[in-house]
Amino acid sequence: MKVRLGTAQIGLARYIGLWTIVAVVFAEQRFLHDDLLGHTWSMFDYLRWSLIQWYTWAALAPQVFRLAARYPIRPPVRLRGLGMQLPLSIGVTMAAQVIGAFISIFTEASSLREQMNQFVGQHFATGLLTYWGLFAIQQAMQYHDEKTRREVEAGRLATELAQSRLQALKSQLQPHFLFNTLHAIATLLKEDALSAEDMLLRLSDLLRAFLEDYDGQEITLRRELVLLDLYLGIQQMRFKDRLSTRIYVAPDTLDCAVPSLILQPIVENAIRHGIGDRLGVDCIEIESRRDGDTLRIEVRNRNSTLEKDGAAVGKRAGHGIGLANTALRLRELYGDAAHVRLDMMWPEGVACRIQLPFRVIEEFDDAPEIVTA
Repeated sequence: MKVRLGTAQIGLARYIGLWTIVAVVFAEQRFLHDDLLGHTWSMFDYLRWSLIQWYTWAALAPQVFRLAARYPIRPPVRLRGLGMQLPLSIGVTMAAQVIGAFISIFTEASSLREQMNQFVGQHFATGLLTYWGLFAIQQAMQYHDEKTRREVEAGRLATELAQSRLQALKSQLQPHFLFNTLHAIATLLKEDALSAEDMLLRLSDLLRAFLEDYDGQEITLRRELVLLDLYLGIQQMRFKDRLSTRIYVAPDTLDCAVPSLILQPIVENAIRHGIGDRLGVDCIEIESRRDGDTLRIEVRNRNSTLEKDGAAVGKRAGHGIGLANTALRLRELYGDAAHVRLDMMWPEGVACRIQLPFRVIEEFDDAPEIVTA
């Protein structure tokens, strides 16, 4: 059995035990006070009187909590702002005196009137303080519960906002990638119909992965590389011998969590600002390694340079949605624990370096099936 005090519940034995401790303390205090005056009763008498007084308040405390919850005092606290609590405190305190006096007539050789005089004269002020003490405890508990509720609600709203931002950022990648790929296929269709058909098959595999019910923000690096392989296959058909790729992946990083579609826009930028805008050949290098609690991923190309402001040199300066989207997603997912930056390579080339917290995850059972072409 439990006693309910506002939103809290306490076991009956513990509840009675707490009030018993209060009764014993006050009985001892009254005994010592009378001892200083030179006249005392037996310790049993003091304990009996104190138990009657405080057990009465133990019975009334849940009602005090209910009254405090129903008629709270709102800031600013002024005398007229006490509202219902001032008459209620007097009324409940008087009720405690009446109950205590009524019980005492069965243990004392005196009338109800005499016991009322004793209780009101000796315990009314203490009872009034007890009421306001219980009221303050209830208000403090309610304030704490409200603060906790607001913090939880604020955390929930912040999480929902972050998820909405992430989903919006992620959704930007799919049409952006699709339009670029369709443009590449349209260009190749006039030159090599068979290769264009193969590109369309690879694109359908990618779209299947994008459009199936899989809304997770993170996937394993292993799965991200499978998606990237489909994209690179499309680009290699477009640029043929001008484009080559090299992938260096540490085995212990394959099951590490990465944001889904984190590599595709970076690789797209590397190709677009490399051989997409410049003559010659290019090699796209992708490397992953673990550095303590950090996963480091690099995407490098050998056929582009950086301007002073960090933009890649080419007919279309800047990195558009790719790098900006990546930076925003990393900030939403990991805060300051992740970042992305561009660095110049010697003698020529640009490296995009991504830093993520190292965390191993398991692949979801409902993740879409992907078959490389």
